Amino acid sequence: MTWLQKPSTTGGIVYLIVMAVLLIGLGTVIFGAWRTGIVLIGSGFGLAFAFRAVLPDERAGMLRVRRRFFDLVVLALCCAGTIVLAIVIPTRV
Repeated sequence: MTWLQKPSTTGGIVYLIVMAVLLIGLGTVIFGAWRTGIVLIGSGFGLAFAFRAVLPDERAGMLRVRRRFFDLVVLALCCAGTIVLAIVIPTRV
C-alpha cells in the first residue's frame, strides 16, 4: 500500500485532525443536531486557523494554500461565519 503513507509534516497531521472534526460535525448535522454540528465545523476551522498561525510555512503542509495572511483571513471568516450562523438562526417554535 504505497498510496497510504504517514503525513510528512506537522501540518499534514493537523489537516487530518481538522478533516475528522469537520466530518464529525457534518455527521452531527445529518443526524439532526444541526446547531451542534455547525459549531463543530466552525471549531474545526478555528483549529486550522490556530495551527496555520503558529506553524512555519515549511511545516504547515496541506494547511498552506496561499500566503499566510490569505489563509488566516479565509479560515477566520469560515470559523466566525459558521459559528455566527449557528447562533443567529432562530429555532422553530
